[in-house]
Amino acid sequence: MGLLRLMALAALASQPGVAGGAETIGNSSVGITEFSVGKFRYFKLSRPFPEEAILRNISSNVTFLIFQIHSQYQNTTISFSKTFLPSTSATGTDKGLVFILRPEQSMCFWYMEALDAEPVQNVAIPLSYSERDPIPGGCNLEFDLDIDPNIYLEYDFFETTIKFAPANLGYARGTESPPCDIKTGQDTRWRLLYDVYQYFLPENDLTEEALLKHLQRMAEVPHVTANAIKVVTLTANDKTSVSFSSLRGQGVIYNVIVWDPVLNTSAAYVPTHTYACRLEAMEGSCSSLGRASTKVFFTLFALLGFFICFFGHRFWKTELFFIGFIFMGFFFYILITRLTPIKYDVRLILTAVAGSIGGIFLVAAWWRFGILTLCMLCVGLVLGFLISSVTFFTPLGNLTIFSNDDVFWVTFSGIAVLIPVVFMSCLRMLNILACGFVGSYSVVLAVDSYMYTSLSYITLNVLKRALSTHFRSAFTNVPFQTNDFIILAVWGMLAVSGITLQIRRERRRPGFPPHPYKLWKRERERRVTNILDPSYHIPPLRDRLYGRLTQIRELFQKEQPTGERTPLLL
Repeated sequence: MGLLRLMALAALASQPGVAGGAETIGNSSVGITEFSVGKFRYFKLSRPFPEEAILRNISSNVTFLIFQIHSQYQNTTISFSKTFLPSTSATGTDKGLVFILRPEQSMCFWYMEALDAEPVQNVAIPLSYSERDPIPGGCNLEFDLDIDPNIYLEYDFFETTIKFAPANLGYARGTESPPCDIKTGQDTRWRLLYDVYQYFLPENDLTEEALLKHLQRMAEVPHVTANAIKVVTLTANDKTSVSFSSLRGQGVIYNVIVWDPVLNTSAAYVPTHTYACRLEAMEGSCSSLGRASTKVFFTLFALLGFFICFFGHRFWKTELFFIGFIFMGFFFYILITRLTPIKYDVRLILTAVAGSIGGIFLVAAWWRFGILTLCMLCVGLVLGFLISSVTFFTPLGNLTIFSNDDVFWVTFSGIAVLIPVVFMSCLRMLNILACGFVGSYSVVLAVDSYMYTSLSYITLNVLKRALSTHFRSAFTNVPFQTNDFIILAVWGMLAVSGITLQIRRERRRPGFPPHPYKLWKRERERRVTNILDPSYHIPPLRDRLYGRLTQIRELFQKEQPTGERTPLLL
């Protein structure tokens, strides 16, 4: 068994950094799949028997190689031997093995197996490295494999976290590997650096073909650096774990490049991917992004926001209801989510009820007290919240200093409060700007419930930050592709159109309506004292309602006979 393991560990090699095209299926012999160095190969695996793979003609200057295999959501197992043990095999959708080559070894083999009953479509490639290249996962102490080049991914609604094992320095064939933790000098693995990369798949594309095609851009070092976004660089002293904001329904590929700054060499881990949802789920799958409750809620919210965008300043009470709804609904949703375990649909219904109460309360406060400054403070804070969210949606939000909650919330609140303070001398302009920007953004949120758009994360990231204490360490990068540019243009067009229309229409009108309660009280006193006013003779409300009910009742009564059935004779 030990000899078999040794032969298996000697099993893969290829020439470094050679980018090859994808090959079609082809077996050199029955039951054996043959691979070429640096060449991607598409093939299908079926149960119940493992399939043997082989790589020939390994160059003598290759000291180790990494074989990696990928599928969309069905697990595949690769192993050094036919006996699939945890310490000699890896199972998942994106897995790889490191083969340390023996002197004079020019051929290696391994085994592959599908776990599902249905055939699994895979793409795989062996990549080779020299003795100067660092070995990904060479100092693994956490996972099952002795040398583990895999990236382990976990996700929930809030964040996606990747973990990987530290690398080790490369070494020649037939020699001992450098120790991992005996020394910490520049001649040890502690000099290595880790660049974490992120690559976004096309939006709203959940096809297997697209995933396997784009995975080929994240396997080799030159392709990763050319196509992906470098998010962060970790040192050997940092924790080998990085968190990102989860983007449900959006395909994302992650990879880590370990490089040696002394020798100026590098190697890539095995890339991993996620959609932050389950493709095979029957309910709540990636293909059904928005729940029915979400669509109803945000569609109605968008209709009201669209009206506010163009007519909010003129219909002042309707706008106050809209602002009060946002204020109360946002804080109420955070409260019940953090304090109760109730389901999402129930939370959304309760949020709609609480938001409506908040809107009615703000309208009632304006009607009774007529304090314009207080109402405009609420309007300005909502606009400031949106502007502050947009600010942290930019790369500024990924600065290390804002991973501290105190710094983040103080800065966020400062920007939000600054907006009403700046416009306090021009309240009408503040109100029209709030109507235009906030009202039009509600349309963006409604679009996100039907199709993915990154613009919804402007406010969703802030909501996640308020709900999860761990989200502060997550990078909030999002893709910005064709759909996002179109929706951004629509948002900008609606905002500019609404603001321009309201400025032109309200230019010669009073800034704000008068105090409603004073008007009502003055009108009531006038009707009481002025008997010439026709409204003075209007019966009380109770008598009017009683008279109306009497009229309705008479409609359902039969006509009574008068008693006279013949005409009178003159």
